[in-house]
Amino acid sequence: MAGERQARLADRIRVILAERLDKGLRDPRLGFVTITDVRVSGDLQHASVFYTVYGSDEERVASGAALASATGMLRSEVGKQLNTRLVPTLEFIADALPENADNITALLRQAQERDAEVAKLASGATHAGDADPYMRSEGEDA
Repeated sequence: MAGERQARLADRIRVILAERLDKGLRDPRLGFVTITDVRVSGDLQHASVFYTVYGSDEERVASGAALASATGMLRSEVGKQLNTRLVPTLEFIADALPENADNITALLRQAQERDAEVAKLASGATHAGDADPYMRSEGEDA
């Protein structure tokens, strides 16, 4: 029951923040930010907001600073739209999703290249021993 309430609250916070960021903040440092996930603590007092920023490392840092300075305003926005007695504190955390995805893509590319090399080596290979390596007693047909 409590887990369901946490999930509903987290989803609602994610939607509220995404809509608010879509309208924009008055902070020129804020880039193209996407809220990827929100996790609410068991006591519903704290929300960890995961986000990604499309752009360079400088834009990611600047957007993180913009979100940090707008945390109070964004929390009041969440408070206005939630029908809860207490509004959870917000903590913005840069999500490593894009970096992880790039890393996984590179690893998959390497694995594919190695598979191609192995397949090329295997295509010209011959058996190390006899073509039929099983021992048979005399007079037994294969």
